[in-house]
Amino acid sequence: MDFDRHLTSSARLSIVAALVNSDRLSFTELKTRTGLADGNLHIQTKKLNEDGYLFKTKAPRGGRSVTFFSLSPAGLAAFELHIRKLQRILDTRVTLPMPVLREEYQDASRVW
Repeated sequence: MDFDRHLTSSARLSIVAALVNSDRLSFTELKTRTGLADGNLHIQTKKLNEDGYLFKTKAPRGGRSVTFFSLSPAGLAAFELHIRKLQRILDTRVTLPMPVLREEYQDASRVW
């Protein structure tokens, strides 16, 4: 099963996941939610923006500009497909029953 190369990176996946339920997040909010360092967040958001997964906007706030990110329709679709593929793996995994010890095999002399 092929996974989207943009979302196999844990950093990029955490960015997209943080934006799924938000209209937009500032760089600082995204940094807090993902736990990524400034440089890593900058590089990963730049890659996601260049590949059409994120929208990047700047808005004035208190005499300076603040960078905001939001998820593009392509980014949302890629994330949903990624999650469906992961769910398919969980749904098709083979589950074996847990072994049950019958009483005749239990050793009563063991106290630990």
